[in-house]
Amino acid sequence: MSEVKKISPKTLKKSFHSWFFFNGCSQQAESMLGMAFGQSMAPVIDELYTTKEEKAAALLRHVTLFNTEAQVGSICNGIVCGLEEANANGQCTPEVIESVKVALIGPTSAIGDSLWVATIIPILLTICLSISQSSPTSAWIGPLLYMIAYPIITYTLSWWLFRMGYRSGLEGMQGFMGSGKLDAFTDTMGVLGLVVVGALTASFVSLTLPIQIVKDVLDGATGEIIPAQVLFNADAMLNSIFPQLLPLLLTLGVYYLYSKKKWSPLKLMALILVLAVVLTAIGYATGFYA
Repeated sequence: MSEVKKISPKTLKKSFHSWFFFNGCSQQAESMLGMAFGQSMAPVIDELYTTKEEKAAALLRHVTLFNTEAQVGSICNGIVCGLEEANANGQCTPEVIESVKVALIGPTSAIGDSLWVATIIPILLTICLSISQSSPTSAWIGPLLYMIAYPIITYTLSWWLFRMGYRSGLEGMQGFMGSGKLDAFTDTMGVLGLVVVGALTASFVSLTLPIQIVKDVLDGATGEIIPAQVLFNADAMLNSIFPQLLPLLLTLGVYYLYSKKKWSPLKLMALILVLAVVLTAIGYATGFYA
């Protein structure tokens, strides 16, 4: 009876660290993250297979096109490690491994973008920015906190998902996807991400309407003239009806140009810069700004 092949904990950690630290180093249009995926699988393949032909075939199937959100996508690496282990023991086929890799691209990308890019990172940035803005003397605490918290959270989440993928394998992932929990989870993360973006818009996007009516006013009680009293403030009136309406409209306008009109980020930044310069110049020319 042949010996059952098993990936050692040391090799699993080496595979994970290769993916975690170098997943973006080989990204290009032909295979996206394929070369990095193949590199992360190299120690696993070297431990599981004995002949040169087996190792070459295994490496070839892992340098093909692959793309996902790298942090949450580490679960793919864990699942494929389990499948390669099964294949080395004659319980799986290379065709199944290749099919599973392709099938995992969509759901892990969707979950990763919703959970990590659109939720966790904005929340962490919001906390750190708020700390920096709370006091000028302690503004350095926000960036320092982000530099410490970001890698720790990233590493912990990615390593946990990698191990979960290896332990649960394909059956666990199929059960999760087949139960409908994947769609519910993705929708929930999408809604949470939109809420966070909305909060960021209200907190950090600034746009005012500097239209005022300022007059000298006669105080009926004392008979004195009170200079430069604001009789009408368009920005205050607008915010009393719909708080932060202008920042919201600016954000929606940028989103429309980016998503519908396919404007590039550089073009959008240039437009905002030009508008800011022109409107500020008008403000000074008309006396709105002192």
